[in-house]
Amino acid sequence: MLVLLPPSEGKAPAESGSLLEPGALSLPGLGEARAVVLDELVSLCSGDVGKAAEVLGLSEGLRGEVAKNAGLREAGTRPAGEIYTGVLYDALGLATLPAAARRRAERSLLVFSGLWGAVRIDDRIPSYRCSMGVKLPGLGALGAFWRGPMSEVLPEAAGDGLVLDLRSAAYATAWKPKGEVAERTATVRVLQSKIVNGVEKRSVVSHFNKATKGRLVRDLLVAGAEPSGPEVLVDALRKLGYTVEAAAPGRPGRGWAVDVVVTEL
Repeated sequence: MLVLLPPSEGKAPAESGSLLEPGALSLPGLGEARAVVLDELVSLCSGDVGKAAEVLGLSEGLRGEVAKNAGLREAGTRPAGEIYTGVLYDALGLATLPAAARRRAERSLLVFSGLWGAVRIDDRIPSYRCSMGVKLPGLGALGAFWRGPMSEVLPEAAGDGLVLDLRSAAYATAWKPKGEVAERTATVRVLQSKIVNGVEKRSVVSHFNKATKGRLVRDLLVAGAEPSGPEVLVDALRKLGYTVEAAAPGRPGRGWAVDVVVTEL
């Protein structure tokens, strides 16, 4: 099973860890592209602070992130699973996973990144600020930039098992599973269900979406569930107590759409 996760906008500091070793990161086939993006980001953030903040979509209060990006090569690192924070990662609770579940997480989880393309949770990276929606001056939109490198590397990383896609829309632009890989991909959407005037209303609510996805992954890891495909995933989630609605693809080369319906956190 390969689980595709979005990163978090907020990131924990990594001031005292060892320096970045790009060649030690997982998915070495992304190495050349990572070097290009890192060069562009450091160059941008080493110049005009106002321009860099505008390109990165940073508010006045976040301008300190520009200096942090400028010093990425000299910054300390921590495992990516400790760098990424926020609602999804709080619910996932990597630090409190039992040992066996933690090993499964290191093997299965892949976090997408505007800067690194994708990393494993035990890859050591510095804290940075660069979302997939950014358009770097020399590269354009990062989602489009990463499609080529990702299409060469990710099919092999997906192996022959389930691909569980929990990415947000911006990060999904960097790689879209195709062909046989797509047919064993399940893209999960979390819907909040509320009764309004006696009628059920469903909507996507960011906090419910992120928290439920984090908890869902944790539950699968702790249970030792490694579904071989989307149908088996649906059964596993139902056994774990989730309300799940699934739609099989209408034609070959398409993935499954899986809705997890929740009423409360």
